[in-house]
Amino acid sequence: MNDTSQILERLERIEAQLAPLTSSAQAIRELRDEMSPRINELVHALIVELADVESDFQLEDLLFLVKKAMRNVNNFNFTLDQLKNLIDLAKTAEPLMKTTVPQMIFYLDDLEQKGVFRLLSTSLEILKNFSAELTGEDLDQMGRGLVRLAGILKKITTPQALDLIDRAADLPGRLDLQQAEPLDPRVILAAIKDPEIRQGMGIMLALTRSLTVLRPGTQVTG
Repeated sequence: MNDTSQILERLERIEAQLAPLTSSAQAIRELRDEMSPRINELVHALIVELADVESDFQLEDLLFLVKKAMRNVNNFNFTLDQLKNLIDLAKTAEPLMKTTVPQMIFYLDDLEQKGVFRLLSTSLEILKNFSAELTGEDLDQMGRGLVRLAGILKKITTPQALDLIDRAADLPGRLDLQQAEPLDPRVILAAIKDPEIRQGMGIMLALTRSLTVLRPGTQVTG
């Protein structure tokens, strides 16, 4: 093999080695040619968008934000931990909410069907009318009166008082006013001999004696 053949063979090997590099360079040039218009459009759009905040943006503000963020890294970490705990709580409570919320909706719907909300709305309107018609002093007086009425209600709901009221409520059903006779000495003498009438008169005397508590200034005991 002469020198010319060796040179040609080496040139062929070099050309074969350079072929991939040439292909890569060609591909890079083609990619550059394709991306160049897109990059120019992106840069132009970025310039337009940044022009809107140019008057409000200061580099010092960005630096201050970066430094403040670096000083509060621990706070950011704490916030992320709390957020994770909140997410865990939401995941834990989700099954409970799926059962509780329908029950609450059913309960509120039952209250609506029974007119509870309508009663509350009416009560609010009544209170609004009260506040419009009455002064603060009137409301204070009514409040004190309600407290006293509560004390009276406590007295008349004792077992003894309720028993007396219950027995007194039976009286109208036991009375027959059609059989009432005109009062004369004969009727009075006959009535005095009746044990029930004498017991009734004793009860009337006891009640009459108790009526002295109705006099103003009398101290009520018991």
